Parts: sequence; C-alpha cells; structure tokens
Amino acid sequence: MSTAPAPPGAPRAFNAGESWPYVLLPFIPLGIVLELAGADSTIVFVVSALAIVPTAALMGRATIELAARAGPGIGSLLNATFGNAPELIIALFALNAGLHEVVKASLVGSVLGNLLLVLGAAALAGGRKRVSQQFDATAAGVQALILLLAVTALIMPAVFALVGGDGLPLPSEQAVNYPSDVAQLSVGVAIVLLVGYGSALIFSLRTHRDLFNPSFGKEDHLGTPWSVRRSVVMLALAGAVAAVMSEILVGTITEASEAIGLSRFFVGIVVVAVISNAAEHWVAVSFALRDKMDIALNITIASSTQIALFAAPLLVLVSLFIGPFEMALVFNGLEVVALLLAVLIANHITQEGESSWFEGLQLVAVYLVMATTFAFV
Repeated sequence: MSTAPAPPGAPRAFNAGESWPYVLLPFIPLGIVLELAGADSTIVFVVSALAIVPTAALMGRATIELAARAGPGIGSLLNATFGNAPELIIALFALNAGLHEVVKASLVGSVLGNLLLVLGAAALAGGRKRVSQQFDATAAGVQALILLLAVTALIMPAVFALVGGDGLPLPSEQAVNYPSDVAQLSVGVAIVLLVGYGSALIFSLRTHRDLFNPSFGKEDHLGTPWSVRRSVVMLALAGAVAAVMSEILVGTITEASEAIGLSRFFVGIVVVAVISNAAEHWVAVSFALRDKMDIALNITIASSTQIALFAAPLLVLVSLFIGPFEMALVFNGLEVVALLLAVLIANHITQEGESSWFEGLQLVAVYLVMATTFAFV
C-alpha cells in the first residue's frame, strides 16, 4: 500500500530527485558509533532518526521490486504487508520499553501526516502549475470510507473509557495500565479490525481489483529493475538495520525529549511519524508533480488504512506478550479529535475527483496548526 524511491544506481530516479534519502546513509554507522561511545542523547536521537529514512526507503524499494515480479495479487499483498514496516519496527521497540503513549502517538501521527501533510503537499506541489489535478473519485472515495469505518472502530475503546469513568490518558503520560475490561475490549476490537483488514485485501485484490489498481506502469518504474534475490537481500538487510537504529532511537526518546524541551507525545506524533514515513512521503509528492494524483492518493490513504486496520491492532495483540502490560486502544483527547477531523477531511476531498494547489495549502495549514497545538502539550 506504500512505496519508496530508488537507491543510487538508478540515474533516472536520481535525476528526478527521488534518491535523496540515500544521502543520509552515513548517519547509520555514525549513529551506531555515537551510541557505543555514549554520546549526548539528543545528538544520538537526531542521528538515529535521520538514519531510519534511508532504511525505510530501501525497504520500500525492495518491496516494490518483489511486488512487481510476484504479479498483481501477491504483489499488492506484499505492499500491504510491508508498507508500514519502519513504523512497526519502531513501535515494537517502544512497546517493549513500555512507551505505550509514544506508540499510539506515532500511529496517530502517521495517519495525520499522510492525510494532511503529505496529501496536502502533493496537491500543492502538483497543482502549482495546473488549474486542477484529476483522480478517480470512486476508488479514492471507497478507500476513504474504509478508513473512516476503521477509525470509528479504533476509537471506540477510548469512548468506552471516557464514558465508563476510567478517563482518557493525558498526553504527558508514558503508559496507562487500564482495567481488564478496557484491555479485553481493546483485544476484541483489534481482532475485528484484523478481520476487516483481511476482508479489505480480498475486496481490493480479488472482487474489486480493477477499481484498486493504480499500477505504476513501465514509465513509472523507479530505476533499473532488481532481481528477486537482490530484493530479498535488500529487504532483509534494511529490516535488520532499521531494527538496530529503531532500538537506538527509542532508547534516547525520553532523555532527548526532555533535553530539547519537547514532550514524548510531540516526539511520537510528529517527529517519529514524519521521520519513519519521510521516504514514502516524498514519493507521493513526486508522483503528484508528474500529474499522477491517483497514485499519490493511493499512497496516502492506503497507508493510513493499513495503520488503522493492521498496525494498530497488531501492536495491541503483540503487547500481550511484550512490554510491562497490555496496550489498550485508548487514545488521548487530542488524538481522538485529530483522527476524526483528518479522516472526515480526507473523505470530503476524495468526493470531488479533483484537487487544486489551494486545497493542498489548506491541508498543510491544518496539519501545521495541529502540530503546533501538540507542541504546547
């Protein structure tokens, strides 16, 4: 459901500006050296965060190459499975460290970043020299509706906790151990969402695959094709490096956020979310620049849907086995309101079948207002 640019060695992609994440490759060994040397936590945090960008780009490229060779059905399944791998890897380490609120903030931040910042930047960049950009309103509308339904289910444990008297967590909290009824409800919702994810795959890959197939085509291939062996090796290597850098990143979040003067909540919902999706974000904008708004929309909305239907419920179930206690699907008040507003805005945008630079500017403005609000928490 997501994609990423090509690495060096693909001249066309590089000339198009799509290989910029690989300029950050030196930050990987630098981050490891700084961690081993016991350097200042803020420096280690910044370096490790930047180091995640090229690993995310490489994982995305390897996934695309495998998908292209596996055929449309298996290929789309691979994209759906590995689309948000960098976020999941970071979240797993944060979950194990007991940073439940950072995990939930990063999940919400990914959705907000996709629907507001990236979609807005894509519409703004792609529409600056055009009156408007067209896209398939039916396909985009169906995806946006699926996302709205998924988010509705996702926030119900928070509604239950609010009405039931347990209350919502504060953005400043690290983790909240909710009563067993809230935890059990979260597990139940997680299972339903995962079943919904499986159904969504069947819907998009089998029964309605003609509607959900904004394929890249030969003219959109990002660089020289890779062999299956190279793709598998690169995917495994990037995943391993991403795991190392994610562990370093998570280990410095608390100290670095205090030193910088920002809350863990802001770091999770803005910094971690933007960094882990940076490569994917740039690809959406680059396709919009080439007047391929259908693909840009598919990247942003489908990635958000995967977060709501797959990543979030999966992490709830994984929390039964790692971390200090189960992670309840109870988001704080800011997260609930921001999620609902972003999804409602996305549903409105997709109904029109076209976008303009001014709509893009408004989306970015809304994201900046939200991010500024989060910074004051």
